[in-house]
Amino acid sequence: MREYGQYCPVSIGSEVLADRWTPLILREMVYGSTRFNEIERGLPGISRTLLATRLRHLERKGVLERVPQARGCEYRLTPAGRELAPILVAIGEWAVKWLFAEPVPAEVDPVTLTWWMHRRVDRDRVPQRRVVIEFDYTGPAPIRLWIVLDRGEPSVCRKPPGFDVDLYVTGEPVALMRVFAGTRTLAEAIDDGSVQVHGPSALVREFGTWFLWSPFHAAVRRAVAGFEAGEHS
Repeated sequence: MREYGQYCPVSIGSEVLADRWTPLILREMVYGSTRFNEIERGLPGISRTLLATRLRHLERKGVLERVPQARGCEYRLTPAGRELAPILVAIGEWAVKWLFAEPVPAEVDPVTLTWWMHRRVDRDRVPQRRVVIEFDYTGPAPIRLWIVLDRGEPSVCRKPPGFDVDLYVTGEPVALMRVFAGTRTLAEAIDDGSVQVHGPSALVREFGTWFLWSPFHAAVRRAVAGFEAGEHS
């Protein structure tokens, strides 16, 4: 990135954060991704070359460090990097407040959505046994994915995991994204049929409690409540 050459905190900070993809790379790391492939998985559309370039840039700026591992390395936020977390949250909440909109199909990648969901599992609420959830995404490009909750440890599979399926979730990706983001509740989506959950009744009832949903879920729900209050006033 070309530096601004200005003695100003905003320009100095922008030299770290203002490149395309950089805030999203940091978002992935703030929410727990440490391996190159994990970070890439949460960023559909970025090239591996560009991701490597951005990671090197953040390392030079002292925002992250590479930690050698038995296989490759991990990228970990430094104290300076961890202090960016509330800044990223503030940017997201500002966008929710002032640029609030429903997701559209073109903005929703089902693989990324499933990856985000597995990362937002509430490990204190999931059953302490293996539970396999099959996601049957419908629409123009149907795809089937699985989340395996193995005694609280979640993983995403793009091929059948080899275990019996306990729950089936069906719907278009954008319908489940609305639930994840908070523009609709799971109960509303089930009631209108845009999302269907099938399986043992106890697991169907508990399904919605297993996820913390989007980090901005509460802010979106507040925005929805404010919009509805204004609409009906």
